[in-house]
Amino acid sequence: MIRRIVGWFVLVPLCAVLIVFALANRQLVVVNFNPFAPVEALSSPGVGVPLFLVLFAVLLVGVLLGGVATWFAQGPHRRDERHFKRETERLHRELEVARRSPEPPALGAEDFVHN
Repeated sequence: MIRRIVGWFVLVPLCAVLIVFALANRQLVVVNFNPFAPVEALSSPGVGVPLFLVLFAVLLVGVLLGGVATWFAQGPHRRDERHFKRETERLHRELEVARRSPEPPALGAEDFVHN
C-alpha cells in the first residue's frame, strides 16, 4: 500500500512536468548524426522533429541501455541464485529420504569399549 501511495506522489508530478515540458518545447529541430556536416546543411529547410520528441527518445534509449547493462551486471548473481536453489532442493530431498528411512540402531556405551 505504501509503495502505491509513494508511486502516485512520484509519478503524478513527474508526468505533469513531462507534459508541461512537451508543451513548452514544440519547436522543430533538425536532427543530424554527422558531426562533419557543414553548418549550411543544418539550416536548410527540411523535415523537422519536435524537440520534446528528440529528448524523450534520448531518455528512452538511456533507460533501455541502463536496463540492459544492469541485466548483464546481475548475470553472475542470477547464476549463483540458480545454483543455490538447486543445492537447496537437493538437500531437502536428501533430508526427506533420511527422515523416511528407518532409524539406525542407537549406539550404547558397550559399543565404545575397546578390548
